[in-house]
Amino acid sequence: MGVTGPIRVVVAKPGLDGHDRGAKVIARALRDAGMEVIYTGLHQTPEQIVDTAIQEDADAIGLSILSGAHNTLFVKVLDLLKERDAEDIKVFGGGIIPEADIPPLKEKGVAEIFTPGATTTSIVDWVNANVRQAA
Repeated sequence: MGVTGPIRVVVAKPGLDGHDRGAKVIARALRDAGMEVIYTGLHQTPEQIVDTAIQEDADAIGLSILSGAHNTLFVKVLDLLKERDAEDIKVFGGGIIPEADIPPLKEKGVAEIFTPGATTTSIVDWVNANVRQAA
């Protein structure tokens, strides 16, 4: 019983960060690569993001954070996924995240972190290689 259809990704901007250009660029790149993308918009709470991912039957959540709240917000999303028995939804993210913060975030369950300069191609390739394969 395999899952069919394109990979579904929720792209979200948690917290108070109001800059979403990068999130929109990533959302478009994923869409252009054949994925279904649900963009939640600005100022989403972790609860809203997880609710959307579950309701949309997403395979992954891509978080974009530039505000410096990544250690709190990424972990809150992971905790909520665990509480909702939805740990099969992979979480990846990007933004202004210091190199020193990346290993602890990955240890807590963030699948991948993309920092400034990551290409859209590298992000699309990572999603295709690490999130369930499209049918």
